[in-house]
Amino acid sequence: MNITVSLARLLVLSVIFVNGWTDAPNAIATAVGSGALSFRRGVILAAACNFAGAAMACLCFPAVAATIGELVDFGDPHSAAAALNAAMLSIVLWAVAAWRFGLPTSESHALLAGLSGGALALGGGLARLNGRAWLMALAGLGLSLPAGVIAGRLIRRVLTGRLRRPALGQRWAAALTALLHGVQDGQKFLALLLLTDGLDGTEGSSRLALALLTAGVMALGTALGGKPIVEKVGTELASLSPAEGLAADLGAGAVLLACSALGLPVSTTHAKVAAVCGAGRGASRTVMGQMAGAWILTFPACGGIAFLLARIMTR
Repeated sequence: MNITVSLARLLVLSVIFVNGWTDAPNAIATAVGSGALSFRRGVILAAACNFAGAAMACLCFPAVAATIGELVDFGDPHSAAAALNAAMLSIVLWAVAAWRFGLPTSESHALLAGLSGGALALGGGLARLNGRAWLMALAGLGLSLPAGVIAGRLIRRVLTGRLRRPALGQRWAAALTALLHGVQDGQKFLALLLLTDGLDGTEGSSRLALALLTAGVMALGTALGGKPIVEKVGTELASLSPAEGLAADLGAGAVLLACSALGLPVSTTHAKVAAVCGAGRGASRTVMGQMAGAWILTFPACGGIAFLLARIMTR
């Protein structure tokens, strides 16, 4: 049992690392793409702000962690550990495959799908899923795209012709987006670490200690960079001037802040990509199609992989 729980903790930490590696670069993509930041400086900025945000996760907007923690009912600890292991493995496999093609997948989608697939594999049908928590999660994910487009477009109109040093503002906005990514995603993965901490009946780690562990691992992943994703979002998705990049960053930040305050798990990737499309010019339909395809496939891919792995692990 202890080996299974230890593996669950290791896999959760692996997912946190992958999240920092593949998801957090979205925060700096527009600043790098518009020339406001070099890639290396942007990565350092994102890593530091992701650490700060994830460390704040235990104090700021804890409702997101509560929603994720209540999403599924794994039942007894042994089954829970096996299903959680299957879910985490599915997320890592999917995220690495998408990174290979420079596609910014949603770890939020992957997390929902993986947890649900693992839970359903245990039997009991839809009773394994918490309807209220799922409604909150789907509301956040569904709102992120239209809200991001609208916020990016409105802020671009407000800022047009009124900025003297947009590049400086974009650096601050990138830092804010990275901070809010840490707060939002830090809570999601903090909820999983809290779950593993209770699987062996000890619950010995403090919430603050687990939040700092989440922050450190996420920052390490971010520090290694996700350059293909930065290039895809920052330069290939749409044409962005520094002012438009600033509007996209502020738009994405507004969506992340609002959803965090409401306790809605939201995809940083969705919010940022939508804000870029709203604030930028000449959005590439090819790139949008590639991203949309990856997002659509995330649920069946991660859910299916987690379901199969959980079935194998619980035999």
